[in-house]
Amino acid sequence: MSQPQAGMPALTVLLAAPRGFCAGVDRAIRIVEEALRRHGAPVYVRHEIVHNRTVVEDLAARGAVFVEGLDEVPDDGRPVILSAHGAAKSVHAEAARRALFMLDATCPLVTKVHREAERHHARGRHVLLIGHAGHPEVLGTLGQLPPHAVTLVEDAAAARRVSPPANLPLAWTSQTTLSVDDTAEIVAILTGRFPGIAGPAREDICYATSNRQAAVKAMVERGAEAVIVIGAPNSSNSVRLAEVARRAGARAAVLVQGPEELDLTCLEGIATVGVTAGASAPESLVRAVLARLRAHHAVTVREVRVAEERIAFRLPHVLAAD
Repeated sequence: MSQPQAGMPALTVLLAAPRGFCAGVDRAIRIVEEALRRHGAPVYVRHEIVHNRTVVEDLAARGAVFVEGLDEVPDDGRPVILSAHGAAKSVHAEAARRALFMLDATCPLVTKVHREAERHHARGRHVLLIGHAGHPEVLGTLGQLPPHAVTLVEDAAAARRVSPPANLPLAWTSQTTLSVDDTAEIVAILTGRFPGIAGPAREDICYATSNRQAAVKAMVERGAEAVIVIGAPNSSNSVRLAEVARRAGARAAVLVQGPEELDLTCLEGIATVGVTAGASAPESLVRAVLARLRAHHAVTVREVRVAEERIAFRLPHVLAAD
């Protein structure tokens, strides 16, 4: 806990725990770092390895080359890394056809969703995928099955009107970074409309997403009038944290990529603010935001912890072995 500085307006900061990097993000970044250490630059990465500008810029400065498609990767034997969000089977097939030195940084929890979708399809079920259109993780999951084998359900309204094939049994699965509450509402609608629909043995929303949303709710319950979420606007889990804060009753919830984006006028008249970070945001950005707050307020920091996270994912064998 830090102590307030005299002569400045007092501000209590409730600091969410857990926050920031999850095990899948940490593993993906370590894969790029280890590939650079072992093989030198350049190392090619398909899409942003994780959705965070600071992380991407740091890795780019060290020799990672970010590309949108494998057609941008030369046949020079250099490592090619798939992002934590996963990729369609067609991407893996293209990499194999060209004999690219591919390293798969897909989060194991995303891979779990892929395997679930495949199992449902193998059992003759049509899959309803709860997620956001265009998100890389959703595109990767859709790409595990043949065209028309999956129907995307984006929200409760879509769940009420979706018309899957009438002659097939159904199953549902979901993107890993959704709102826990929104997903529960959608699942309730789907199971109400389609009583025989099959679901995952364990929920698909990852532990880190659930924990970070629970911490935001706890901060608001403990008096956070506003919540600052550190994360990228294209980071699904970060955007969801701001939404959760507003729904929990926060007067304001702002999403910033770093301290330079924080407009301190949003804290006028506020005595207690919550601070959290999405699963792709490094702790260095949390420290930088706290430093900006301390430059203008007498800050007292209190941690709000809702869970302990000890999960770690192994690197691919080709990188783990010395």
